[in-house]
Amino acid sequence: MLEKRPRIAFITAQDTMDRRSWSGTFYFIYQALQQHVGDVTLIGPVEPFFATWIGKIATGLSQKVLHKRYNYRHSYLLAKAYASVLNKQLKKNRYDLIVIPARSTFIPYLETDVPIIHIGDSTVQNTMGYYPALTNLYGFSRKETVAIEQAALNKSSLLIYSSQWASDSAIHDFHINPGKVFTIPFGANLEHPPDRGKIMTKQLTKTCRLLLLGVDWVRKGGDIAFDTLMELISIGIDAELTVCGCIPPAKYAHPKLHVIPYIDKNKQSKKIDALFENSDFLILPTRKECFGIVFCEASAFGVPSITTNTGGISSAVIDGENGFLLPVSATGKDYAKVIANIYSNPERYSALMRQSRDLFESTLNWDTWGKKFREASLTLFNKSVQ
Repeated sequence: MLEKRPRIAFITAQDTMDRRSWSGTFYFIYQALQQHVGDVTLIGPVEPFFATWIGKIATGLSQKVLHKRYNYRHSYLLAKAYASVLNKQLKKNRYDLIVIPARSTFIPYLETDVPIIHIGDSTVQNTMGYYPALTNLYGFSRKETVAIEQAALNKSSLLIYSSQWASDSAIHDFHINPGKVFTIPFGANLEHPPDRGKIMTKQLTKTCRLLLLGVDWVRKGGDIAFDTLMELISIGIDAELTVCGCIPPAKYAHPKLHVIPYIDKNKQSKKIDALFENSDFLILPTRKECFGIVFCEASAFGVPSITTNTGGISSAVIDGENGFLLPVSATGKDYAKVIANIYSNPERYSALMRQSRDLFESTLNWDTWGKKFREASLTLFNKSVQ
């Protein structure tokens, strides 16, 4: 047992209380730390104006003129600017732990003896050449990016990642001691998860209802989801697809395709709940994904996820338990075949629905995350107060 609640400095680049920041993940990490770990002081948003401005200008000009990327987000200039701000902030109070999510550039130049815990859903090695922002980098920028990440991981006392994919990269690509690397899947970003009894009464209807949530039609595989809809209809299944968060290109039009361009998580959370309540499958043929909070949310509503085995998704979707993982090469016909087989077997669908909710309750929730974080940080905290 902890003898006292640790004092935690929680540092973020964006507003923790804004549910749009990292899809609400900052907010829910903060809530989990406050409830299960210690007393949290929010520090942020942290964004040095001059260094950020210089970085954006250099990046924009480089892409426009030379068609190469400079990753200023992992630059010595920005790391030193962050440290200049944060070192002053951290001296204002005494802390037992410093927790930094999703911004390793904060860490290399911090002047502190307080243990640092870094939380992330990937390493730069995972995402270099995988996400556009870390593709086609200058050689020097690539080296700088890796060096900043290496320094941050070395300096951190604990590394907590949402997927085994990210943890493995920290251990193998950055040669981090496995003893300080923990895999703890994130939870569903839901203020009030639905009642289990209510969602377990849902039954399949005459219409197979598909839901795609995402702000990037291309990256989320919207074209494959649309092809899935067309294939289901062609084989005689009355299906519909609701797309929320983006607007498909004009060529993707059909009476059974419904588009909701945007929902504000700060003000319209009940509308998001209703989307899950009125869907039978979450379909997300995503091309690139570090984890996918949306899979946790779907599981909370007992909605099976049909998605791609890429990135860190396999830590959020367990194949055959709360959904199915298809290869990146899978087509709309492949997705339709999986969905049709489940939809045509109500007993199998009910089992998937139960298993999805079970996985949410056991693993994909922020209470579990907070308790596991507490266990991981227990020894670290006790050392810091000796």
